Amino acid sequence: MNSCVNLQIKLAIIAITIVIPLSSIVVYGTNSNQQFTITDNSKLQVISSFYPLYEFSKNVGQEKVDVILLVPIGAEPHDWEPTVKDVQRMQKSDLIIINGIGFENWVDDLQETNYSGKIVDTSYGIPIRNSNDENSQESSDPHIWLNPVYAKIQVQNIADAFSRSDPENLQYYQSNAAKYIEELDSLDSKIRNELSDCNHDFVSFHNAFSYFADEYDLNQHTIISSINSHGEVTAKTLENIISTSKALNIKVIFSEENIDTRTSNIIANEIGGKVLILSPLEVLSDETYISKMTQNLENLKEALC
Repeated sequence: MNSCVNLQIKLAIIAITIVIPLSSIVVYGTNSNQQFTITDNSKLQVISSFYPLYEFSKNVGQEKVDVILLVPIGAEPHDWEPTVKDVQRMQKSDLIIINGIGFENWVDDLQETNYSGKIVDTSYGIPIRNSNDENSQESSDPHIWLNPVYAKIQVQNIADAFSRSDPENLQYYQSNAAKYIEELDSLDSKIRNELSDCNHDFVSFHNAFSYFADEYDLNQHTIISSINSHGEVTAKTLENIISTSKALNIKVIFSEENIDTRTSNIIANEIGGKVLILSPLEVLSDETYISKMTQNLENLKEALC
């Protein structure tokens, strides 16, 4: 009984000390000065809202399209809001590529400014997963890009948007998209094959891997139930995930880039496990979507296989 009480006190003290740090984000720099510099007006001028869509757009458009990334490098796209300068840049673009599902909170305001270009919602055609929490203001999980099967749909939606805006290069965009979708097919097959005979339960930092878990028959347990990584961490949530991890014999707790790892380390120490990274691919990096997803796969294999 005393050990249980001591654990609750310990978790309460730790939770109080980490709630505030977890609400902050480290910003490594910005791309606020990134502008369209190409004077060739024959190229589509494209803005992609955040990292995966930027990469998808670059793969589809290649040298026929000028693509810039909207969310600053290192910034968390869930909470980002555009500056006046950002809005001015958007007004100069032909296309703005968004994830949709409410991920880009600023889109409605942009539409009110009489933006003359096209807003491309890449979630078109993807079955959206609703929140299980009826009291939550976050009605739907936006992390569709973490499911490679849905990422293929996003890539195709981008190719179709480029083709409509620049029909002379339709074949070029469609061919590039088909080649990249083949790579995503290979990634999907690799994940499916290499996780098929493994355990199913894993602990992620926040509720980002629902679509991924559904696709590959996994069970996601989360430290923070929110679809935003800056949700509250309390002694009760820590105690619950420790109990769940022990009951399921989970020995790996996942954290994320740009997140204070103390929370995951606390849980790992309590269960005699360790911490690895499971990236939601929300922040720009030097690596590609496929290489980052492959790293996620390797860490999941260490946790589950």
